[in-house]
Amino acid sequence: MWAVFLLVMLLAGRPGPGPETLPRATVLVDSGAHQLVIQLPPVDVPGAGRGSEAMVGLPLCQVLVPVDASLHSSRVEVVDGSGRLLPSEMLHHFNLSDPEHRELFLPIGLHLLAASRETPAITVPRLLFGLPLARGQRLIAGAMLANRSDVAYRRVHVRLVLGYVPGGRPWPLYRTYPWAIDVQYPLGRPPTGSKAFDLLPGRTERFWEGSPAIPGTILGLGGHMHDYGVSLELKDMTAGTVLWRGGPVTDAAGRVITFPLARFYNWRRLGVHVVPAHRYRLTAVYENRTGRSIRDGGMGAVAGLFVPDRGTEWPAVDTRDTLYQRDLAATIRSGRADMMADMKMMEHHADP
Repeated sequence: MWAVFLLVMLLAGRPGPGPETLPRATVLVDSGAHQLVIQLPPVDVPGAGRGSEAMVGLPLCQVLVPVDASLHSSRVEVVDGSGRLLPSEMLHHFNLSDPEHRELFLPIGLHLLAASRETPAITVPRLLFGLPLARGQRLIAGAMLANRSDVAYRRVHVRLVLGYVPGGRPWPLYRTYPWAIDVQYPLGRPPTGSKAFDLLPGRTERFWEGSPAIPGTILGLGGHMHDYGVSLELKDMTAGTVLWRGGPVTDAAGRVITFPLARFYNWRRLGVHVVPAHRYRLTAVYENRTGRSIRDGGMGAVAGLFVPDRGTEWPAVDTRDTLYQRDLAATIRSGRADMMADMKMMEHHADP
């Protein structure tokens, strides 16, 4: 009934329930270590059948920021009911978003962090760079787990550990903000907004292109692909130059192990400069070796850090924008529907 209600609201062009209607995540502050820990409610994770993967979505939650802070590092942990760390391969993804500020390339809510099993812990020099958060700011957090083993786990928590510099310090020198592009932009596949796409046998290419809302510099980026992913490429279509090309590290079967981060800043330059007058394209390439179609088997996204040009403020969202309203409603709906619908994705990573 809930999904049907939201779908009706979408079709009627009216905004659905906002983030304030979501359950609250647990947020812990370690003021001595200067860490914020965001912990989502526990879920039970069943064991996978042979050649399959059990996928479980966690409840989408609102996060109320308890302190003024400048974030400089993050890592995601998966733990069982006793607090024991579980294999990092169980994390399919963790998403943290800000519904009050817009994306760099789209007028939708800002995605602050997107981590997956192949994403290493992220850290930047705390004296140089930091993402500003304000006390009382409301964020949205959600995650999905994927279990390839035949072992079942009870009361599994996913928690995001954020390192921060307290507000009011003279550092960091640069305000940094996350940015992201997905080849399924702007809204993914309706009605859920899923960013997954089907992989036919052989080669599959998907791309999306757009322009940034403000000028600034990309400090670095990381990518997200599923099994059989070959490459991601970011290209300045106006200048005709490739800004970055990267690919996942895979095993002999084509399964993704990790996706290395790219850092563009060094002692000579801050990074790669982008401007609203240019258009930029992200292209994802897959090579499906199984000889069969894989439903929802592909994803292609990049996310990184961005420093606005001096004197440029990060833009707020326009809550009247229909794209913003549709994206927020799809985000909230998918967070509740994932626990049921995405269990059907167990066959996506099945062995051929």
